[in-house]
Amino acid sequence: MKITLITFTSSFMTPAAMRATHQEILSALEHHFDVTLIDYHDIDHLQNDTVCVPFIASGGTERLYQQCFTKLPRPYLLLADGQANSLAASLEIGAWIRQSGQRSEILHGDIDTIINRIELYAHETQALRAMKGKRIGVIGTPSSWLIASDVDYFIAKQRWGVTYVDISLGHLIDYYNATRAEHYAAEAKHIIQAASAFREGTTFDVQEALRIYHALTRIVEEERLDALTLSCFSLIEQIGTTGCLGLSLLNDKGIIAGCEGDLQAVFTMLLAKTLTGKDSFMANPSVIDVKHNELLISHCTIGLNQTRRYLLRSHFESGKGIGIQGILPEGPITLVKCGGQCLDTFFVSDGTLLENTDHPNMCRTQLRLKLQQPVDYFLHRPIGNHHILIEGHHAQQLQTIFQMMGCNKIH
Repeated sequence: MKITLITFTSSFMTPAAMRATHQEILSALEHHFDVTLIDYHDIDHLQNDTVCVPFIASGGTERLYQQCFTKLPRPYLLLADGQANSLAASLEIGAWIRQSGQRSEILHGDIDTIINRIELYAHETQALRAMKGKRIGVIGTPSSWLIASDVDYFIAKQRWGVTYVDISLGHLIDYYNATRAEHYAAEAKHIIQAASAFREGTTFDVQEALRIYHALTRIVEEERLDALTLSCFSLIEQIGTTGCLGLSLLNDKGIIAGCEGDLQAVFTMLLAKTLTGKDSFMANPSVIDVKHNELLISHCTIGLNQTRRYLLRSHFESGKGIGIQGILPEGPITLVKCGGQCLDTFFVSDGTLLENTDHPNMCRTQLRLKLQQPVDYFLHRPIGNHHILIEGHHAQQLQTIFQMMGCNKIH
């Protein structure tokens, strides 16, 4: 891995003296990384894709760092080995960064720990760079009951680099009307045959759901979308079918697709995919069991590729169209949500998927979870309704990236 150390030294230290003073840590890093040293004066010449770590190499550098602060990448890491008053200067700089409302971290001490942190930082940096320029389509308007799930588009772009794109539901319906159900007979047959069961609905309903999927795909291509959220209940009201299967197939195709026009949930899904490489499941918390620190989550769509097997059902609330009951593998999971209008608060917890349930009065895919964090969060300090489930344990990785972006953790 290539890294660049931006060196901050006082005017009393020559480059040769800097090298001699810090020979131990520099040799250790060069044994593990392809290291380039540049002086802070040359910071304007850095490439955007460079993994950069400020190296506080002597005392008396506090003002120099302050002058370069706006040009330095987040998170604000400070490498200091303690030689030539480097740690003392880093403590002062770190305090100033925190007074500025930002987070800082000093890399000091055990070299293996420093190397591991730099490797993690490189992965985080790459993920954040990958988020920049992502386009999230908002097809229709958010459901009226999502009264705590708005996002400030401008701040989302400033903080995370993502762009929300408003698209009328009528545009989707026009593309839907340009096709006929019989066009998708063969595709519908394949989906039906691969299902473990087909409890409600008809073959025609599957064909109608595929009309929605292909209409969504046209919009994704036209608008160059990386993700979308659909006002699915408005769609049911206007054309009598659901987007559940369409969203499921889009997720399988690598396009992050969420329900109900939830702006915060679809962002969380996109970030989770970018950081972990994992697909996710957007769901309602339906039952909270504080005594056993468990909860049950449910929704009517999930990517088919995320399931061990799936059943074709109707949409729970309306009884119309096609919903998905996915059966997922038990084992380690992560539950996460990034919320707030500024996308600056988060909850995250590792946990275990204990059981797939089949209660009659809930959305079709139902999962019973046990979390490591207290589930009374949902009763006292929730970040809205929908939360996002990812297979595997990723809480530490997600928490690190939220904290480096200055987000507040909700416990």
